[in-house]
Amino acid sequence: MKQIKYIFLSLLICSTFSCKKEFLTVQPQGELTESQLTTQDGVEGLLVGAYGLLNGNVNGTYGNYGAAPSQWLFGEVASDNAHKGSSVGDQPNMNAIEQHAPTSTNDNLANLWDRCFEGIQRCNNTLKILGNLQGGQGTVKFSDARAKEIQGEARLLRAHYYFFLVRVFKSVPYVTEATSGTFVPNDKDIYPNIVDDLTFAVANLSTTKPRNQKGRVDKYAAQAYLGKVYLYQKKYTEAYDLLNAVILAKPDLTTLPYSDNFDITKEGGPEAIMSVEHSVGTDGTGGDNGNVGDILNFPYGNTPINCCGFFQPTIDLANSFKVDANGLPLLDGSYRTNAYKSDFGLVGAAKDNYVLDKTLPLDPRIEATIGRRGVPYRDWGIMAGDTWIRDASNGGPFVAVKNTIESAQIASGTAPGTTNVTGLNVNLIRLADVYLMAAECAVENNNLPRALALVNAVRQRAAKITPQQVNGTPAAAYRVSQYTTFPTAAYARNAVRFERRLELAMEGHRFFDLVRWGIVKQTLESYFAFEGGFFDYLKGINIETRDDYFPLPQDQIDRSKGTLKQSPGY
Repeated sequence: MKQIKYIFLSLLICSTFSCKKEFLTVQPQGELTESQLTTQDGVEGLLVGAYGLLNGNVNGTYGNYGAAPSQWLFGEVASDNAHKGSSVGDQPNMNAIEQHAPTSTNDNLANLWDRCFEGIQRCNNTLKILGNLQGGQGTVKFSDARAKEIQGEARLLRAHYYFFLVRVFKSVPYVTEATSGTFVPNDKDIYPNIVDDLTFAVANLSTTKPRNQKGRVDKYAAQAYLGKVYLYQKKYTEAYDLLNAVILAKPDLTTLPYSDNFDITKEGGPEAIMSVEHSVGTDGTGGDNGNVGDILNFPYGNTPINCCGFFQPTIDLANSFKVDANGLPLLDGSYRTNAYKSDFGLVGAAKDNYVLDKTLPLDPRIEATIGRRGVPYRDWGIMAGDTWIRDASNGGPFVAVKNTIESAQIASGTAPGTTNVTGLNVNLIRLADVYLMAAECAVENNNLPRALALVNAVRQRAAKITPQQVNGTPAAAYRVSQYTTFPTAAYARNAVRFERRLELAMEGHRFFDLVRWGIVKQTLESYFAFEGGFFDYLKGINIETRDDYFPLPQDQIDRSKGTLKQSPGY
């Protein structure tokens, strides 16, 4: 049973609350005025509504792809990690994201914009009504401690929604609870506003979950998020201090099983710094509170969950898991030599008689990330190849793993009648991510020994992954070794960045990492030259300066009557 359950709440629609140890799941009973909401229960309900948009959904289950908390579309498909997958004609606007040719009418952009600003409005409503209550407009006020804590929660959530927007669009208007009446221009850098909200959250949230409820944000989430935002601003010293504080407060990463992050029965453990809590089955919403953003991202065909063939790992990503004779990544790009592509391109008897090459030297994290023919896939059985793929000629020979669940968990972990809406949480920030962000800061601060130790901790944990077995023998020559030294900052920087790709692949980080590192053009053009050798639709794609970001939704520009300005190049 999830301990956090979401309801829809706007400024004038609310329910009657009786707050106990858990978030409540109740259907709206009627409309209340602003003055009626100016109570402790009203404010708490508004805050629950602000949490509710973390899963990118207002109502219903389909159509929330751009706003998915996993950011699979903008963070992975837009990078070198994932194909849109499925068939070329299904969700064609996603093809434009993958090929970096979007227009301002792309519905995925509007989806992200609308959902995030709905979340922001809910945060602003919470802060406004809280201010009214504490200012004497209501009856019984909150204690000063709880009032500050509510502000900390709402402001961290607001910072999160703005961060999702600014990473994708860059030029975003900043609206607060004090803003009213007119459209706000998008001509200012809003990162300082995000930092202000997160700084307040760090100062006013404790290390204990508010109201002792799993799924709420706490001081560790605020510190990690502020550290991440500072990292995006290249404020490495400030970022490191915050990230390191989280590391020191948490258990040693090497003691935390890697697989727990993607296990519905073990989620929310000590590695989960900030997660989107998903709920299915007993909340009465028909799956609305589940992981609706990933609803398309399951294998196709005769499988336990068979919708809809989207979000397929690239051949380039699969090959990046190769290791050298010492068990280290191939940082020089030679992983593309003699590319491993499973049974892709084979026909007839060669396809039918394909045999898994168990001699490939691979990092075992590949099996937790990529489903490949001939290897066990969770408890679903052996991944069968093309019969699990909607159109291999369009999406390749691989399927995603991290967003799926065990077959044995379907009955309790999916929405009634909709098995592709699961209750699996999405980690926005997990501890390994914090380690690697801190390592990046250490490199830029010329503390290479600390960077080495942090990267090696991530690799030491990876080495503990139980190898996949096929007929009693390992499915690959699995090796993960630690670096003995980072001889130069350039080498260390490359190693940290490569480790982020391996550890966090298919978790929504990759494209945004490339942008902040300033290497989108060189990385993606090299990738398109390689991957285009297998997929014609990726051949010859050039990356322009504008492609670090995406166009603002045209309908928002039109509604603003010229106040909002389109991003340069679109």
